[in-house]
Amino acid sequence: MLALCDLHRLPYQADPNHYFERIHREPGAVLLDSGRPVAERGRFDILSAWPLEAFAPQAGERGNAFFARLRRRLATLGAAGFEAGIELPFAGGLLGYLAYDFGRRLEADAHAPGAVDDLQLPDARLGIYDWSLTSDHLARTSYLVFHPACPPERRQRLIALFESPPDSFPQPAPTPVFTLTGEFQPTISRNTYRQAIERIHAYIQAGDCYQVNYTQRFQAGYRGHPWAAYQTLRQACATPFAGYLNLGGDNAILSLSPERFIRLREGRIEARPIKGTRPRSADPAQDRMLAEELCASLKDRAENLMIVDLLRNDIGRSSRIGSVHVPELFSLESYPNVHHLVSSVAAELAPGLDAFDLLAGSFPGGSITGAPKIRAMQIIDELEPHQRSLYCGSLLYIDTRGNMDSSITIRSMLARNGRISCWAGGGIVTDSDWADEYQESLDKVDVLLKALQAR
Repeated sequence: MLALCDLHRLPYQADPNHYFERIHREPGAVLLDSGRPVAERGRFDILSAWPLEAFAPQAGERGNAFFARLRRRLATLGAAGFEAGIELPFAGGLLGYLAYDFGRRLEADAHAPGAVDDLQLPDARLGIYDWSLTSDHLARTSYLVFHPACPPERRQRLIALFESPPDSFPQPAPTPVFTLTGEFQPTISRNTYRQAIERIHAYIQAGDCYQVNYTQRFQAGYRGHPWAAYQTLRQACATPFAGYLNLGGDNAILSLSPERFIRLREGRIEARPIKGTRPRSADPAQDRMLAEELCASLKDRAENLMIVDLLRNDIGRSSRIGSVHVPELFSLESYPNVHHLVSSVAAELAPGLDAFDLLAGSFPGGSITGAPKIRAMQIIDELEPHQRSLYCGSLLYIDTRGNMDSSITIRSMLARNGRISCWAGGGIVTDSDWADEYQESLDKVDVLLKALQAR
């Protein structure tokens, strides 16, 4: 019989900051944030801290070997579930990130020498957690979730922490106000961007590829703690696959991603790639026109379809034969700063496989590489001067039941060693205009950069 998690009900909070504020500086503090109450598509917030153990890849360790270590540790924690009628996403397990460059450990041929690893972020870091605080915004409930392995004294400390009024327990030192020490600056020039797009067009004409996702990076210095920055960004642009991960000291991952990578639930797989973007307008008529233009754009539809086909192939590696299908194609999703064209790919997990197999066959996401995937990744390494690090990786959980959900870390920032980095890019195809693509990359992150520069 499957062991059951214990639940302790807390007052429901629509905003996860109410609870996460109490632990955001603790070791391994992580928040998977649905963007509520502003964003409407997300359902659950998951937060935790103090992992039992943390994992990062060792030097030279292949991706599948790292996944095997995680799989063994997850099995050691032990499978657990919930009583009938309780629908919660995380029953204890792994929480953390995979950087884009973890893909080098999965696809050795997918990378070419060239890009510099100047940010020095580990390729992955995941912790094993025996508790979480989960808010269900559909049921309007907030629960402390305790895996059966969580000791009684640990449970009591957590209950006391989250039940106490914020002003009734010892307060840590105030979080320093976050300020930039200068404006965000791109790490490549417009001319370098143009030359890269011309080079991609040459590769397309030569038959090397159909599409390449090209990215530029913006950086600024900062003082203070990035949690304050995350709160500002969340107010400016709440999204359903956001997240915050404390990396220790004044270092953190701040993600305002609108994109799901892959969800696995009870053997059912879903991916929701984004490809196709238009800026929002404050004028309602102009805004509708931009949305309609995106939906009707043959170029954007073609880009989206290329990535749908790529994901069908990637997911198909781990799926029951004949189960891969496309339930949604070219849907419009609108966010505070942009309209997006979104599709979905679904399948059933093949017998004998698990979430790690699914990740090994699909990571990094096709929507942020291009097609064919391996050649596109080689071109990215050749043309982008720096490794992507966090950008276009994933925030994710894998729980003890084998369920998983993951984002693609676009619209995301890395605060590390006094520098904060943000990235933006887009899919380049044969009829892409470099100036339009350059402007689109600015549109995607404009609201985030301005929000921090206005502090």
